[in-house]
Amino acid sequence: MFSALRACARLPLWAPGAWRSPSTMFSSSLSQSRSFHPTPSSWVTMNQAMKRKKPQKILKSKSPLLNNSPQRKGVCTQIFIAKPKKPNSAKRKVARVKLSTGKTLQAYIQGEGHNLQEHSVVLVRGGRAQDLPGVGYKVVRGAMDFGGVVGRATARSRYGAKKPKK
Repeated sequence: MFSALRACARLPLWAPGAWRSPSTMFSSSLSQSRSFHPTPSSWVTMNQAMKRKKPQKILKSKSPLLNNSPQRKGVCTQIFIAKPKKPNSAKRKVARVKLSTGKTLQAYIQGEGHNLQEHSVVLVRGGRAQDLPGVGYKVVRGAMDFGGVVGRATARSRYGAKKPKK
């Protein structure tokens, strides 16, 4: 019914046959759009369905607050210690960071020791702390006001440590 009325609304007033009644338009649109066949043409056989490609899933970002950026600059508003989920026991250091976009998030501080305070400027990247619920970001070590780990020998690039002199 509505499609017939929409078609009627699209016709200009000067067009021939524009002054048809809605009931005749409805019946004519029905005969055009419906074919009275037991199986509609849109249905496919099992074989055809199996051979078709699956529709690709749209990947949702795991770090949506970064707005498709690899890192974002932010200012620490609070530094606190959090306890991890059930089987683990530790004191994890977490920073609440206000990004340059105006959004606030919680970011995990990796490595042993840190020099972060309340108004430190930091770089935040994606990557969650697995045993801290609600902490889905990490602070980049050795960038901006955040120093690298002192005396780190292995995985130095991850912790912003320079190569030790011999």
